[in-house]
Amino acid sequence: MIEITDAAVEDLRRRLKHTRWPDPESVEDWSQGVPLDYQRELAEYWEKEYDMRRLERLLGRFPNFKTEVDGLGIHYIHVQSPKADARPLIMTHGWPGSVVEFLEVIEPLSEDFHLVVPSLPGYGWSDKPAAAGTGVQRIGRLWDALMRQLGYDRYYAQGGDWGAVLAWTMSQQQPEGLAGVHVNLMLCDRKVIGQLGDRTAEEQEQLDKLKRYRSQDSGYAKEQASKPQTLSYGLADSPAGQLAWVIEKFYNWTDNRGRPEDAIGRDALLDNVMVYWLTNTAASSARLYWESMVASLGSFDPIPGPLAYSKFPHEIFTFSERFVKTRVENLTYYGEPAAGGHFAAFEQPGLFVDELKAGIESLPD
Repeated sequence: MIEITDAAVEDLRRRLKHTRWPDPESVEDWSQGVPLDYQRELAEYWEKEYDMRRLERLLGRFPNFKTEVDGLGIHYIHVQSPKADARPLIMTHGWPGSVVEFLEVIEPLSEDFHLVVPSLPGYGWSDKPAAAGTGVQRIGRLWDALMRQLGYDRYYAQGGDWGAVLAWTMSQQQPEGLAGVHVNLMLCDRKVIGQLGDRTAEEQEQLDKLKRYRSQDSGYAKEQASKPQTLSYGLADSPAGQLAWVIEKFYNWTDNRGRPEDAIGRDALLDNVMVYWLTNTAASSARLYWESMVASLGSFDPIPGPLAYSKFPHEIFTFSERFVKTRVENLTYYGEPAAGGHFAAFEQPGLFVDELKAGIESLPD
């Protein structure tokens, strides 16, 4: 169902070729955003050397479907395990990610799991909600309905970024079929943590890291949570703009050596940007922040669990086990992989598979 037309390729190349570039940054690092020289290099590669139909082939390796759930069309990849008694698992991406994040882990995970990998509403090839009201609360109900529609009465949920928020939201909603969740991102209340007393040096660095994120790296979230429509005009019209908006986060949030492509490869980085560009989802994807930012990320409601957590070291923010337990009532697993960051399955597919399997194994059948 994923098709990239000649017209789409020609339009993209034309827009990239005729990009009007801004003046360069006045510093020698990424502190003002994506450096002009790197942005131009990457955009030129995208225009002239990147295989524009690569994404079509990558997604075509797996069965892609689209179905209606509560009036909304949902795109998903569905790969069934050869093991009849395999555990059903729904894995969810976030922003600025996509189902592309999971392409390298689907095959090894399908040895033990029946996998459902959906595109969030407003992302990729899922429908764009035309009216307000599709935040993580509704999506949690949609995912439960999707799994039941596919015949999975008992299942697990996994996610990072918004996928993690969705997983712990589903844990709070406690649908009958949800056995437990695994996440590679957690968020805890600083006020509650502050009541715990003495902190280790690692815990203090975790709090400092959270403070730096809030003061230096959260502007994108505030803009998308407040005025996503205004932002989208530039991103929908300019592939270079869409590219910069995404790759800045792959620089800040991955375990790289100075360029975002160090963590996942240049082509893979562009595969993910292509999803946003081809589907024109700059506005609809950003609206998830408008729908859910305050309600889901500001409340710090307890998470009943059972929940397994993998703390990848270069994640945006990380929390010690005792910090996590201030919010998660039934923490069944606390993993500490040696490498990887925010896009764990994308960056470290082998470690991600190991962590997910260990986490799910800790959850009840």
